Amino acid sequence: MSQPTPAAPPPIPGFDAEMGFRLLHATGDEVVIEYEIAARHLQPYGIVHGGVHCAIVESACSTGAAFAAMKDRRHVVGLENHTSFIRAAREGKVRATARPLTRGRRSQVWEARVEDGEGRLLATGRVRLLCLEEGSDLAGREVGTGR
Repeated sequence: MSQPTPAAPPPIPGFDAEMGFRLLHATGDEVVIEYEIAARHLQPYGIVHGGVHCAIVESACSTGAAFAAMKDRRHVVGLENHTSFIRAAREGKVRATARPLTRGRRSQVWEARVEDGEGRLLATGRVRLLCLEEGSDLAGREVGTGR
């Protein structure tokens, strides 16, 4: 059984930190990420930009797939992200919850629901990920070795 992250995890580094995403829960079975809508998330009409929905779907699904792959000393990288926008939002909290559809040795498929603070569905997404063995080449560097 996967172990959840601590109640107050450190900020997610890189892009996710820039977007203000907070990791609330992460295992190989479920990931929950949340953010508070701010000006940086809005497109010109004043609603959350679709790319933000795609990003939180990608982050939640990739995090879960990474946790699931760790037990086999594998790493994951996204191959495709299909996100559908359901409802517009202008303010408040947004939460993405991702769960696996399949966790194979070579690939995984995860699905996420993005909801507002009142539980209304804003977007859904599905991410397909490739599982890489430690030492595999990824953009000129070995995965998992730091080289």
